[in-house]
Amino acid sequence: MKKVTQAYDSQGRVNSRAGYNPAEREALIMEHAPIIRYVAGRIAMRLPSHISLEDLMSAGVLGLIDAVDRFDPGQNVKFKTYAEFRIRGAILDELRAMDWVPRSIRRKSGKLEDVYNQLQSQLGRAASDEEVARELDIDIEEFYQLLDEVKGVTLLSLDDQNGPLGNLDPDRIMQALSREEGEDPLMMLGLAELRAQMAKAIDSLPEKEKLVISLYYYDELTMREIGEVLGYTESRISQMHTKAILRLKGRVKTLVAD
Repeated sequence: MKKVTQAYDSQGRVNSRAGYNPAEREALIMEHAPIIRYVAGRIAMRLPSHISLEDLMSAGVLGLIDAVDRFDPGQNVKFKTYAEFRIRGAILDELRAMDWVPRSIRRKSGKLEDVYNQLQSQLGRAASDEEVARELDIDIEEFYQLLDEVKGVTLLSLDDQNGPLGNLDPDRIMQALSREEGEDPLMMLGLAELRAQMAKAIDSLPEKEKLVISLYYYDELTMREIGEVLGYTESRISQMHTKAILRLKGRVKTLVAD
């Protein structure tokens, strides 16, 4: 990684909340640099092949630098936790700036979200693949192809700047990350109702989709590893993940509109 530069005060300290001197700052960046590849790699697995991992990592470097300069040790939060948050945010910002998802694909994704939400309300349960395909007036193979087309859109779904978490101030997020044991971060962010509704929405997912979400986001397994655990192909696991996120995003849209 290239060395980074920054303005220093009269005492040779970087102008940051933590007050690191140049050597301390450089050491902290180098120590946590491996996180960049880890976060970028997990995101890249759900993107088309033409999106360069190196581009994502370059954005992640800026996120790590930003984390070092914004980090406040007084908040009693681990730097690694905060760095992962800033790195992921920087990479997602870069993807948004690329605007790499065609509008036609975004429209298809939006249509799927609406159909999932509509059928959920009508049936009182999660709709099956066959029910969604029938509502879209396509056969089941076309439905699975559609899931593969829109999987990249779901990457940004719950992180979207226009979503309920998109415009929160970094200081509020920092405070939430430094919560006491047992305190819920969304409660601290004033999103208790959203948290409760999202927990309910996740609980209503089909069991296999719920398990995929748990293994991917909580146990941090890759799609391939989840496939090995559950006995499915990586492609099938990716489709389950996409369906789960589409269901959840449709629910979030309803909550925000209410």
